[in-house]
Amino acid sequence: MNIAGLIDHTALKPETTKAQIEKLCSEAVEYGFASVCVNPCYVGLCSRLLKDSKVKVCTVIGFPLGATTSAAKAAEAAEAIQNGAAEVDMVINVGAIKSGDLDYVKKDIEAVVQAARDKALVKVILETCLLTDEEKRTSCRICKEAGADFVKSSTGFSTGGATVEDIKLMRDMVKPNLGVKASGGIRDYETAKAMIEAGASRIGASASVAIANKEKSNGSGY
Repeated sequence: MNIAGLIDHTALKPETTKAQIEKLCSEAVEYGFASVCVNPCYVGLCSRLLKDSKVKVCTVIGFPLGATTSAAKAAEAAEAIQNGAAEVDMVINVGAIKSGDLDYVKKDIEAVVQAARDKALVKVILETCLLTDEEKRTSCRICKEAGADFVKSSTGFSTGGATVEDIKLMRDMVKPNLGVKASGGIRDYETAKAMIEAGASRIGASASVAIANKEKSNGSGY
């Protein structure tokens, strides 16, 4: 299985340096990863470094808590797209889901979808480790209704990451209509392969090189 083309090569830690981003982009081109996923401040740099490649620039919106206002998320997405982002991974408002304020959740996602319309893919991070199975199903349904392109499992910065069970649940909910991105704690080839077999169409990982080389990663985190 050729997994490299399904990987968003990720560097989201707050201490990430410019040199590390430059290396990330170089590795993405070398291995043929789908995208680099970086914090918004590095979108312009990545766009310049990758302009002659097929690698997309992905960024995160309302990250990692999802608790900024809808207007702030939309503005953040619009600026990132203007700077060269082709994909935006927004964090759902977890508190609103758990409060049952589903209309707010839908409008929150719609604000980013509208900002990205015809310009960038929108992936919605559910932060599954904080949700019940029913809340996960509800979140997937709302993402479809709001016009998102993907549902995504995790930020990698909360209490847990992707699980095979959650990816199966998400795929079952969105059917073939939306993409499913597994992220958080995927650090070797076998885990990535299991996520794809469960229904993931994209993998978010910082251990991408180890995954592509079918090696074990010694790191931790996203």
